[in-house]
Amino acid sequence: MTAAQGDGQLKYQRIADALRAAIASGEYGPGDRLPGENELMATYQVARMTARQALGVLRSEGIAEARKGAGVFVRTFRPIRRHGIQRLARDGWGTGQSVWEADVGAGRELVVDSVVVRQEPTTEGVASVLGLEPGDPVCVRGRRFVLDGKPVLLSVSHLPASLVAGTAIAEEDSGPGGIYARLAELGQAPAHFREEIRCRMPTTAEAKQLQLSSGTPVVLVCRTAFTAEGRAVEVNEMTLDASSYILEYDFDA
Repeated sequence: MTAAQGDGQLKYQRIADALRAAIASGEYGPGDRLPGENELMATYQVARMTARQALGVLRSEGIAEARKGAGVFVRTFRPIRRHGIQRLARDGWGTGQSVWEADVGAGRELVVDSVVVRQEPTTEGVASVLGLEPGDPVCVRGRRFVLDGKPVLLSVSHLPASLVAGTAIAEEDSGPGGIYARLAELGQAPAHFREEIRCRMPTTAEAKQLQLSSGTPVVLVCRTAFTAEGRAVEVNEMTLDASSYILEYDFDA
């Protein structure tokens, strides 16, 4: 264990605190390289493991990120502001826009890759929401969203196969306005949404798909789309890179 200073704080914690304060003051800005292990060893007269632990603290907090062969850098945070209410308004997807366009804004490149559309038996949890029996077929649409070259979101939609089979919803390209516009054409337009949100650490597969730095959590958003008659027509399970998003909800009292 690293030796503690007189105040009981471990040496690597003191170094991490000093680096964190330097970042907060602007001494090191977004994208700047932080002092490496050798520099920290010389400055603070500590062992390599202590310097490594100090940098590891900042990485685990999401303040810094390691770049292979280059060092540890202050993370650049250019957030995606997810407008939880406006993004789902019908005057968006109803006119051919993607709900994701409301999040990205101008000047940023959004790519949807790894699109997988398949039919499979539904799980008990999804079946109960969609009013199906466990094992009934559902259309599953899996997508990964990459913004400015960085994966930021995994999305898996579940829709009753009996409703969408043979339509563009069951194709990789669902057309302008996405699946909500296609549901509207089927007379099953979403009129109400419910979202449940929680956070956790990612699985190994999620961390790989989202290219997450060590210690970065994910935000899970489960959205259900309902028709005006109250029928659930979609369950969408989303996994967001927590270091990339701000979740914004704007509503009247």
